[in-house]
Amino acid sequence: MTAQEIRDRLAELREAGVKLRRRPAGETFAALARVLDLWASPDSSWRRRLEQELPGATGFSPENVREGLARGLAPFRGEAFLSLVRAELGDPARLDAAQGSMLSGFDTTAVVLAGAIPQPTLLALLSPLALRSPVLAKPASRDPVTAALVADSIADVDPELGRCIAIARFGSQDVACLRALLEADCVSATGSDASIAALAARVQPPRRLVASGHRLSLAALGPEALRGAALAAAADGIALDVALWDQQGCLSPRAVYAVGADGEAPDRLAEALAHALASLERRLPRGQLDAAGAAGFRHECDGAELRATEQPGVRLLGGVPQRWAVVREADAAPRRAPLNRFLRIHPVENPEGLLSALRPLAAHLAGVALAGFGAWQDGVARGLADLGASRLCWPGELQSPPLAWHHEGRPVLLPLARFTDRETPV
Repeated sequence: MTAQEIRDRLAELREAGVKLRRRPAGETFAALARVLDLWASPDSSWRRRLEQELPGATGFSPENVREGLARGLAPFRGEAFLSLVRAELGDPARLDAAQGSMLSGFDTTAVVLAGAIPQPTLLALLSPLALRSPVLAKPASRDPVTAALVADSIADVDPELGRCIAIARFGSQDVACLRALLEADCVSATGSDASIAALAARVQPPRRLVASGHRLSLAALGPEALRGAALAAAADGIALDVALWDQQGCLSPRAVYAVGADGEAPDRLAEALAHALASLERRLPRGQLDAAGAAGFRHECDGAELRATEQPGVRLLGGVPQRWAVVREADAAPRRAPLNRFLRIHPVENPEGLLSALRPLAAHLAGVALAGFGAWQDGVARGLADLGASRLCWPGELQSPPLAWHHEGRPVLLPLARFTDRETPV
């Protein structure tokens, strides 16, 4: 698209939005709920098309895409969406009201997408529409498929609503097109910290920027989950969280902390995780890596192998031929994460040591999978919340967040809303 075509499309969306806001908000909510039910159903034509097209576009294996969608879209159902609307917006009539504290969406919302995992794209596109704000979306370079399929599915369910969403395709270096896109009244964006900072410099008031930058996730196991059947179950769950989407999402754990256990526990954990990742490589094979991803994975494996010969306590299990790697580290110091099924194990003496080790990561912390802390569980959870973690769950559940998850620690819909407080005479 050219910059002028983007401006023309924004103008068309503004006109479509005027018509959309004339109909009851409840009709829009019901249509969006039906869209979500379609995507949650493995038998829907839209879900099948995504399963067919996403592997070729992203490099994920077909098996991984099917499993990732099955688990990730299971909570994305129409009733969950309607519950989210009621929890954040109250009665749907509130968007139609002309008294009290009134809610409305912006005339247009530009959605700048990033990453290769479909679920965040689905939610990012539907959220402004829930406030009856038409959407112009720039697809992620790593996933050129999902946004267009979602837009088509909306038009299939509700043609009038479908006229309120459009796709803008242009190169990441096309400044003129980006400038035109950012003329939308609200901008919702995900990406690296650097890309978000660059957007923030361009989106000036009164336009609103709702941004999500770099986030990472981890796992932490207490003494009760570091031996026997509990260890095997925790390792299986963490390995699944790592393998799904090849560790590419903000909810993919990059490291596991073995807390308050005996000196052999980190080795038991490393071996259990190695066994689980090897099993998943057969069932959910890792996808194709680009040159940078392959080089980064090899570099960190080589580095871990070298450190294992020099530093007591360091071990490398797996490696490049196995297509996964587990590194048993000697301490809790954070290290670079190359992703693509590369996991580090860190020993920590107690919960206080865990929170201290995670403090340097606090600004980017998203989810933490927890198990085995017994009487420490509430204290650990409170400490992680204070650090800024926005999601705590069991191992194996990281990749299936509820629709209402407070990503970035904030509501889902309300950041995209405008409020008007109408005062009446006493």
